[in-house]
Amino acid sequence: MSAETSVPRPRESGLDISDSDLFRGLMSEAPFAFAFFDPTGRFVRVNTTFTELTGHPVEQHLDRLPAELLSVDLTAIIDAALRRIAEEGLPVTDQRLLTRAENGDTRHWTVSFFPMHGDGAMLGTALFGVDLTERQTNEEELRRSEERYRSLVESQQQLVWITQPNGTVVEDAPQWRAITGQGLEEYLAHGWLDAVHPDDRPGAEEAWREALRGRTMFEWSYRVRTRASGYRHFEVRAVPIIRNGRVVEWVGANTDVTPQREAEEMRGRLTDQLGAAALRTARLQGATAQLAEALTVEQVVQVIIDVGRTALAADHSAVALLDPDRATLKVINSGGIPDAPGEEIELSHANVMTMAVNSRRPVFAEAPASLRTLLVDAGAEEDHIGAFLSHTDERAWVGLPLLAAGRALGALRFSFTRTQKISQEDGVFLEALAGQCALAVERATLFEREHRTAETLQRSLLPDRLPVVRGLVLSQRFRSGSRHVQVGGDWYDAFVLQDGRVAAVVGDVMGKGVKAAAGMGRIRNAMRALALTNPPPAAVLTGLDRVFEATEEEEQVTTLAYMVVEPSTGEGTLALAGHPPPLLVSPQGVGLLHETEPGTPLGWATSRKQFRFCVPPGHTAVLYSDGLVENRKRGLDAGLRELSSSVAEAPPEVVSSPHMLLDFLVDRMLSGYEQDDDVTVLAVHVPPTTKSD
Repeated sequence: MSAETSVPRPRESGLDISDSDLFRGLMSEAPFAFAFFDPTGRFVRVNTTFTELTGHPVEQHLDRLPAELLSVDLTAIIDAALRRIAEEGLPVTDQRLLTRAENGDTRHWTVSFFPMHGDGAMLGTALFGVDLTERQTNEEELRRSEERYRSLVESQQQLVWITQPNGTVVEDAPQWRAITGQGLEEYLAHGWLDAVHPDDRPGAEEAWREALRGRTMFEWSYRVRTRASGYRHFEVRAVPIIRNGRVVEWVGANTDVTPQREAEEMRGRLTDQLGAAALRTARLQGATAQLAEALTVEQVVQVIIDVGRTALAADHSAVALLDPDRATLKVINSGGIPDAPGEEIELSHANVMTMAVNSRRPVFAEAPASLRTLLVDAGAEEDHIGAFLSHTDERAWVGLPLLAAGRALGALRFSFTRTQKISQEDGVFLEALAGQCALAVERATLFEREHRTAETLQRSLLPDRLPVVRGLVLSQRFRSGSRHVQVGGDWYDAFVLQDGRVAAVVGDVMGKGVKAAAGMGRIRNAMRALALTNPPPAAVLTGLDRVFEATEEEEQVTTLAYMVVEPSTGEGTLALAGHPPPLLVSPQGVGLLHETEPGTPLGWATSRKQFRFCVPPGHTAVLYSDGLVENRKRGLDAGLRELSSSVAEAPPEVVSSPHMLLDFLVDRMLSGYEQDDDVTVLAVHVPPTTKSD
């Protein structure tokens, strides 16, 4: 017979937050405000998010009353909640308040208070606060469900019972029968085991028999059916009464430990829920970060599909955008969806996406049966529903409307090949995800539209074509470097002067946007007018300085390289206004930078100079903007050296063709670097002379 008497004991019910690394870690870095008050109402612990609500650092809160530190409004809410909890012992939830940050912004909060109990005594009160501001302004914030934590506290009573040496009940136990509802005859016939939960009875009965055989202390725990047909947790301890070496009776006592067990279970659930909330928050933050980097609708759709696969474990994902004029949804990602007739879905066709758009609410179908019910209510035909369900491996569905300021933009569809239980917390997460996706879709749609407009505007400010001049070959390349919708300030121009010579210019108005474009247009037009009346480069730059002072702001920086060349001989003159020097490429593939003074940007009071610049037959002069040679990882000097040396790597057929040469230089100079500026290049090529010439 076994003498083993040890049994598992319940964990202590007291909640000691100073000893709980997991609880402390979660609360200190949680995305919601947390504070813990002792029974006297003093701060014991706060996290960093709570300091955003109060405006004071963590250490100033500890061991202080709210009235000593906080505003009148916040103090009133906290004191009222603590007083109510002390009187009633119940949570106080969803208390709304407004705070004002140092920059003057108003922030919206909701705070809830929960009593924390252990060992029959109140340990203090926990405050949970959620910042609702970003949620209300559609920026990145997940509304998480507030946990309601209540432990049932009852006075512990000892329910005493007595049996014969063989375990047979012979004496009444009124306290036991008052709890279990057993009659006297029932109790005397079947004893205390008859009230034990069926799942717990086999183990308890075997342990009881083992104790009887070994005459050892009996310790066990089990659930007992109460008079109200519920179950409560009890711990039992029974000892044999031995006289003269013989067991004369057994005396047992049952202790109701239901409050402790429920508190332990609640604490475990709270820990699990906090962990799940933190994981959902991290996933939403990750999705938001990815969506923020997506510029086009195509990129946004790809992020949504990736998030569906990683964060939701969805087997299939789809995105559709609304065409309000035609009352249809157009599926964006390729492949379509199984329950749609094609890539365009009429809103009258019932599926989870159209239902989400029409109702402006999420649609959840956790199993085929629930989907069938939803579709029937939406007017779908039974035959179509049955055909779809029989030919798809999908077993759960989520439809989310994409809403921006209440306006429907489209819908998301996630599906799973297994039934899917969707909790209230999951629903909150999915709605927050849909909100972030809607913002990204709206931003991407606006970007694509404005980017097309910006490109059209920028190209409209540049020449439609270069002049065709006998004895010269002109070529240009322009590559926009802006990943944003703003128009740049790079420009080029070439035109024939009255005496037959050709003027060529490349300029750069620093900055982006309409302001830079307008400045570019004014300088370009002024330069043409000055060149046609008084073409020498020094005279033109001097005139541009006067125009710049009259029309442009002082902080605006504009540079340019301007040359005038004779088509028949290649002889010419050059002037620079703070611009990189031209590159002269020989027929043998040697690139030389013209050694001349760079000058100062337009509008600076200097004496303008011009220099002789010759493009011999077979040579090519290349004017360019600084975007070709300079970027975040490469300085201007290094870029100029690389530009000169790269010419030697060009094949002969590339060197002899200005069009191919520009393509080669642009590709070579941008290779390995992220383009962060416009690149403008203009080539002036003098063909080699022939014997007939």
